[in-house]
Amino acid sequence: MILKGKHHFLLDPFFRKYVIWKMHRNFHSVKIMGHINDRDLPILLICNHISWWDGIWALHVNQTLFRRKYFFMMLEEQLRKNWFLNYAGGYSITRNTRGVVESIDYTLELLKNKKNMVLLFPQGEIESMHKKQFNFMKGIKHILQRRKNDVQVLFLANFVDYHEKDKPAVYCYLHEYTGGIKLTEIEDDYNKFYGKCLSKQITIKV
Repeated sequence: MILKGKHHFLLDPFFRKYVIWKMHRNFHSVKIMGHINDRDLPILLICNHISWWDGIWALHVNQTLFRRKYFFMMLEEQLRKNWFLNYAGGYSITRNTRGVVESIDYTLELLKNKKNMVLLFPQGEIESMHKKQFNFMKGIKHILQRRKNDVQVLFLANFVDYHEKDKPAVYCYLHEYTGGIKLTEIEDDYNKFYGKCLSKQITIKV
């Protein structure tokens, strides 16, 4: 049985304030790149996974632009180790078990509510920030194929650069995905989006 995301009336706001404070303490700046129209729909946010910070940067994007109720999928073993995240919207998935279906069903239930945002890392694990091509697991395909209502699907790509500062700057690139529901289509479009973001990123001078 999966651990469903909760929003504890004390722990959730404390967590949000704490991690945003921690983010600003550790990074010179966090910049959101790209304009997205909020279409008043549930949001599925698909993101590359380069660090523990990814969920925090996505939370910052949500609080800055969308202000949805924030949920994110985590491996059950990691969620049990970091139990407090369960009270800030984290819910579990256990790979290679029947519980995967339950986690997908729960994601679809969350995406019926236009007040919700769900963050997914379709790579399934943290990978090097220097990786330029991503392979997605099948869960994202099942979610898009089985949804019964309109969902705004967004791509997020995070980059980190120091430039001349002693603390790094984070660049969060956003793009709305309107393509097909085949895994190869989603994967290819994300890789193309990521490549364009990388091309822009290496031209930034400060």
